[in-house]
Amino acid sequence: MAEQDLTPVFQIQRVYLKDLSLEQPNSPRILMEQAQPQVEINLGVQAEGVADGIFEVTVTATVTTKAGDKTVFLVEAKQAGIFEIRNVPADQLQPVIGIACPGIVYPYLRAIVSDVCTRAGFPPVLLTEVNFQAMFEAQRAQAALQAGGAGPNGSAVIANA
Repeated sequence: MAEQDLTPVFQIQRVYLKDLSLEQPNSPRILMEQAQPQVEINLGVQAEGVADGIFEVTVTATVTTKAGDKTVFLVEAKQAGIFEIRNVPADQLQPVIGIACPGIVYPYLRAIVSDVCTRAGFPPVLLTEVNFQAMFEAQRAQAALQAGGAGPNGSAVIANA
């Protein structure tokens, strides 16, 4: 009888641009305005099992730039990666998917957002570095709070948003 190999496996199968959208709803008039635009950036992470031991992790950035109450431009980009993750202890699987995988995908997303803004005729929007571990822990704390759970020391989890 052959022994089953239980060596942990973590491999990047592919990193790819899943979706990209650029909107300039008020062009060309908004381009003539001299107002300093306000930039709002929202990030999200999603993960989905696609097969046994294969996961797709998607990091989404939505960049909304407004001058006053008018949108100058809106960029939404979804960068994804397919990862093979096998023989990882159950308590370590979610941190690998929620921290390590987005950390690999995110630099590609940063480059895409910057490039799209530049090609659209605007200064590049440079997404800052993200601490995915802190983001993961905050999401976990928020989920525990919503479930009425207790924190690691038995007290209620308090999260600041």
